Amino acid sequence: MEETGIPAKEYHIPALLPQALDALHITPSGTYVDCTLGGGGHSRAILAQLDASREGRLLSFDQDSQAIDRAMADKELTGNKAFTLVHGNFRYLRNYLRFYNADAVDGILADLGVSFHHFDDPQRGFSFRWEGPLDMRMNPQAPRDASSLIAEASPERLAEIFRLYGELPQARQLAKAIVSAREKEPITTVEQLLAAVTPLVNPRREKKELAQIFQAIRIEVNDEIAALRSLLAQALAVLKPEGRLAVITYHSLEDRLVKNFMRAGNLEGRQEKDFFGRPLSPLKLCNAKAIVPDEEEIERNPRSRSAKLRVAVKLPSDT
Repeated sequence: MEETGIPAKEYHIPALLPQALDALHITPSGTYVDCTLGGGGHSRAILAQLDASREGRLLSFDQDSQAIDRAMADKELTGNKAFTLVHGNFRYLRNYLRFYNADAVDGILADLGVSFHHFDDPQRGFSFRWEGPLDMRMNPQAPRDASSLIAEASPERLAEIFRLYGELPQARQLAKAIVSAREKEPITTVEQLLAAVTPLVNPRREKKELAQIFQAIRIEVNDEIAALRSLLAQALAVLKPEGRLAVITYHSLEDRLVKNFMRAGNLEGRQEKDFFGRPLSPLKLCNAKAIVPDEEEIERNPRSRSAKLRVAVKLPSDT
């Protein structure tokens, strides 16, 4: 059992697991990347299809020291010769792959969801459901936590964060309320933040809007959109021709960025065409629509409800 009380195999239930494995088209001798190790569910499933004796490899990333410690103690992972554990942010994907002599890979998976242990550990401050410090750092060693952001950000920046990352119509009012509250005393706990923002939340949509507020702050604290943009650009560079990129997102901002990148092959989503008007892109979408969980998975794992999987294949350069 973990200190959070979550049994080992329930530390995190991976969303869209069979679909993600299908998307990667795993070959036993291939080299693959799991950008978001978390509880290790996706990584274990990928490893089960690899053959280390045929040079099959999986490099799994995580920036959270708790996840790394957990993985180090998991013999199912560390006992597999095909497995390489990378303690680092996936935004530095290419540098780490070079360090581990894996310059070109056959498939990349990124499950951008927040792990259960983040939400369910009150000391991490990710959820409005628990009393605790206002932290929200995915990397506990990072210099800025949520309380620092709340203390230092200007009213204009706070409003922008709530508007962009939370898609909240009352973004300005929320920013004003936080500034007013922090002038009286520092906002360092989940309870203090809730006291400041709850009066501005629609009672009929309280859980949803509070989740959006916490999501917006978390995205800013961890610089998640910039990290995702870096990952996408580097993924294209390190994928082999016919290599697969599979990304699971949980909110519209991430999903739009991934969808536009996979369609256009660039971060701006700019559609380039050849002389004959045919789309030019180094990637080809494998599905016209995002893959989503079925009702059975949602019933088994309600947190997968908002998951969307998009998959693209890297085209040969002469295509």
